[in-house]
Amino acid sequence: MAAPSEGASSVNACNLRQRHAMSEVPKLDSNQQKAYNKQSDERKESKEKNETELQSLSGSFWLTRVVLLRSLAFIYCVAFLVAYNQNKSLIGQNGLLPCKLYLQSVQRYFKGKIDMDAVSYTPTIFWLLDWSDMDMNLDCVALLGLGLATFVFITGCANMIIMTVLWILYHSLVNIGQIWYSFGWESQLLETGFLGIFLCPLWSLRAVPLYTPPSYIVIWAYRWLIFRIMLGAGLIKIRGDRCWRDLTCMNYHYETQPVPNPVAYYMHRSPWWFHQFETLVNHFVELIVPFFIFLGRRMCIVNGILQILFQVLLIISGNLSFLNWLTIVPSIACFDDAFLKFLFSSKINGIKDQVLKTQAEKASGRQPSPRYGTLVRRVMNIFLGLLIICLSIPVVFNLLSSKQVMNTSFNSLRIVNTYGAFGSITKQRTEVILQGTSSLNPNDATTVWEEYDFKCKPGNLTRRPCLISPYHYRLDWLMWFAAFQTYEQNEWLIHLAGKILANDTQALSLMASNPFEGRQPPRWIKGEHYLYKFSRPWGKHAAEGKWWIRKRIGPYFPPVNLQGLRKYFETRNWPVPNSPLK
Repeated sequence: MAAPSEGASSVNACNLRQRHAMSEVPKLDSNQQKAYNKQSDERKESKEKNETELQSLSGSFWLTRVVLLRSLAFIYCVAFLVAYNQNKSLIGQNGLLPCKLYLQSVQRYFKGKIDMDAVSYTPTIFWLLDWSDMDMNLDCVALLGLGLATFVFITGCANMIIMTVLWILYHSLVNIGQIWYSFGWESQLLETGFLGIFLCPLWSLRAVPLYTPPSYIVIWAYRWLIFRIMLGAGLIKIRGDRCWRDLTCMNYHYETQPVPNPVAYYMHRSPWWFHQFETLVNHFVELIVPFFIFLGRRMCIVNGILQILFQVLLIISGNLSFLNWLTIVPSIACFDDAFLKFLFSSKINGIKDQVLKTQAEKASGRQPSPRYGTLVRRVMNIFLGLLIICLSIPVVFNLLSSKQVMNTSFNSLRIVNTYGAFGSITKQRTEVILQGTSSLNPNDATTVWEEYDFKCKPGNLTRRPCLISPYHYRLDWLMWFAAFQTYEQNEWLIHLAGKILANDTQALSLMASNPFEGRQPPRWIKGEHYLYKFSRPWGKHAAEGKWWIRKRIGPYFPPVNLQGLRKYFETRNWPVPNSPLK
């Protein structure tokens, strides 16, 4: 008999090894087999359930509405908290720019009448209130807004009445806030809040109101808002400062932004190529990505993700008030329920469970017939869409114009506005430093001047840059603008100096420190102008504990005392404070 070939022997050996290996696999007993089968069935069932949920939630916006309302309510909470803490000192009865004087000036402009012309010029409920105690009025408005916003934030429930009240209250503050409320994010919050009114049912406070599904018109209005915000910001940069085209703006931004934070201190020292990369990313996100909104569901989601990540980076690297937090809100409208479902628990009768049941009923054709109120709301949403289209016409023309303006409203209700940020970048940082002295002669060379520190703006060289976003110190921001203007353009700054001389507690509450605390207030106050730069990390000045280095430019305003300011105050109808000096 012929011997087996070498190949046949190899195959037989391989088969023997496989049979041996299979014989070594432990066999499962019946209980283990049942457990294995159960786990396999559960995984299969979970996968099928997840696919069913995705199908059911794709293209619906019930969960999106809850996230939108809570996010908007959070911003309202911050805005009204800032108002409660600072309004009395800024626009109160004895504030730096009293709102009562402002309303009286508007009234005089309209020949002493409070008619529709005056109200349309300055829409505010303060026309209807008693002006004899304006501080109480300001506190009541801020506290009511804070309370309602907190309720919506915690519960995720709101109706048109609550959202309308929030919008009216903040609108009323913005329109009497004068320069303190002149920032672009005030109008942005009002537009975002106005759209929030139409997200909600009229009366119901359920998180998932059965008869009031989220309106596609409102969802697209939010998408239109984030499109305009980002594109406007991108175009104003390209048309503005040349450094945006040269890719060099980020060489200066971290150091010269209004209120830097500790991260900005280190980011400023990044290599030049990294700053150029940052600028290119900025142009991509602001000029290209917004158009993803119109390219279908997936690209719209990509837009939302990129916009939110971009805003998070801005939040980390600077104290830009609640601007970046607010810009995240309309970006949420880029996501449907299928994308946002991971934010909600799967518990029975939870929000997601209610939405799934509602969508299942809709798919089976068992959806309840609409009520009369639902039909009225649909008509209102159609009118809202037409209103947004009409009011967007001048905004679109502005976007297309080579003379584009940013942060402008074309109507007194601020429903549709233009936006933009940092169209020009300051290349050097200058600061106004307030100094006081108890000396009788401010011009004596031996006079000792002591500095006042603000809550957050740079001053003390050894104080670490603050981290306060989304909170907002309005005085600190206005001091940044004042530093590259003159004191004649900022009369409120002289008013602040007078109040410090009078040891005014409200004005001093806006400051971080009072060097004369516990003793007589200063006899003289002056403003000094300084050039500030970040110290070099791990360098000589940083080793001495200094975050900043500075060089004196010269006087910003000359030494003033209360007696010398008397006429200045009287001509502006500001109360002349009595000198507390003995």
